[in-house]
Amino acid sequence: MAARVIPVMSFDALAPHYGWMEFVLAGEKLQYCRTAFLDDIPKAGNSLLLGEGNGRFLPACCQQFPDAHITCVEASAAMLVQARRRLARSGFARSRIAFVQADVLAWTPPPKEAYDLIVTNFFLDCFRREQLEQIIRMVGCAAAKNANWLLADFQVASGGVGKLRSKAILWMMYVFFRAVTRLPARQLTPPDSFLHGAGFILRQRTQTEWGLLRSDWWQRPR
Repeated sequence: MAARVIPVMSFDALAPHYGWMEFVLAGEKLQYCRTAFLDDIPKAGNSLLLGEGNGRFLPACCQQFPDAHITCVEASAAMLVQARRRLARSGFARSRIAFVQADVLAWTPPPKEAYDLIVTNFFLDCFRREQLEQIIRMVGCAAAKNANWLLADFQVASGGVGKLRSKAILWMMYVFFRAVTRLPARQLTPPDSFLHGAGFILRQRTQTEWGLLRSDWWQRPR
């Protein structure tokens, strides 16, 4: 009997279109979520950007922390091409930025690495519960004792019309992305309990779009 082939998630087909799709569907709302707490967190020296995609957050991070070393881990080669182009257009040097093409589920942080800033923007919602737990545990082990974690993502609103609206939007999104990118997740799994388990506490949170969008600042106390 032939072994079952498990489809691998890939955003390559969407990479050339992701920028205009985001602008048409959401304008600057997602970018606001990505950068909501960037001005508030302590100075970062060693940053890890997981699932950076086409690089919307990267230039803002470079501008905020001009001396930081930044590692971008992204599975899609086509998305990394877009991220490099965006960085070049922004005029920031690439010498302190490491682009790593890797599936985060198979990636291992370099030994003795300690990241004081971790960023997961619209990324953790791609994974099933057990995968999400694995990712956060792995990243938590590579985080510095006083690390900050910025997270922007979708969520189910707490109640009322907002809850119904967010459920409908999330259902459509998962149907689309599962068909086009072979997304592993079928539904959204909140990462909060796993972040708490990795030693992080929620410092601040903003919610927009009737509760559909959230921006979090998590921090690991000294």
